[in-house]
Amino acid sequence: MTNSRTRRTVLTGAAFLGAGGLLGAAPAAGATSRVIAERRPDERLVELTLDSPALGGPATVALLTPRGWDRRRPGDRWPTLYLLAGGDGDRTTWTTLFRVQELAELRDVLVVMPGMPLFGFWTDWWNHGKKGAPRVRTYFLREVMPLMEQSYGAGPVRAAAGESQGGFGALGFAARIPGLFGAVAAFGAPVHPVRHPEMWLSGAGFLEVDGYAIFGDPWKDWEVWLGWDPYHRAQGLRRTAVYLASGDGTPGPLDGEEPDPHIPGTEKWAALADDDVVSLTEAVCCEETRLLSDRLTSLGAPVTTHIYPGTHSGTYGYRELRHALPMLLSALRR
Repeated sequence: MTNSRTRRTVLTGAAFLGAGGLLGAAPAAGATSRVIAERRPDERLVELTLDSPALGGPATVALLTPRGWDRRRPGDRWPTLYLLAGGDGDRTTWTTLFRVQELAELRDVLVVMPGMPLFGFWTDWWNHGKKGAPRVRTYFLREVMPLMEQSYGAGPVRAAAGESQGGFGALGFAARIPGLFGAVAAFGAPVHPVRHPEMWLSGAGFLEVDGYAIFGDPWKDWEVWLGWDPYHRAQGLRRTAVYLASGDGTPGPLDGEEPDPHIPGTEKWAALADDDVVSLTEAVCCEETRLLSDRLTSLGAPVTTHIYPGTHSGTYGYRELRHALPMLLSALRR
């Protein structure tokens, strides 16, 4: 496996855990960021560049707009699906690999796809107790969501999904702030990372990132690790529809030598099937997915779980988003 492929794999699958201050409420009434640029790549896509105090610099949010959005009037609102990126923070994955713009079911939904800093982990960094930027959790809850609801037609009926680290973020938000989302889905995600702190820290170390600055010390700062861990916060998901999907770490149909012509992007991952990193990462995510699924089931929560042969190669989310879509849309129609 080449270094570049290894970096991509670890970015999306190795160091996911969030830490930092707890934001215990829904989005604030006033957005604290401002739009400094706006462009239109095509008739439905809008890209906004924000000046983000929480991140200490610029950030980009992509919108897939619904029918009638260009003619919206003050007060017009649409059900909103938030899609959270994996560890590379690349918002374009949703349109290049997941191809959300091809889903006819989303023609009447506003889809919000925020980017985040590399290694952001949808968390407010601990920074050895000093905290401060990047505060990615604050950026999402206090900047992106209020801005969308004030100025871009996002409504209070929301659902969320995320791949890899984004799945942790979506579940963490939903569990810590019950009612924020009506439904949430996670694809190949670390959903109980406090169980494997050494793996996520070693993943950060491999990429020459100070994992302790992101997460804190798992022994000294245990409460920080627990704060937004979806398993630890499972009670907060009892009334939220949840879809969990993970490969079991063994090569599956989308990890073979030949790319699947029906799923965009598989050619770039086809060579990764036998790599130990993608297998081990997904196997750990699978263990955590089973644990959370069992926990939610014991609580009587509405959870659907799909475990399949596959690795952390980046291709399965295309399929799993489509499996989860009826559940997400059901929540958005309420």
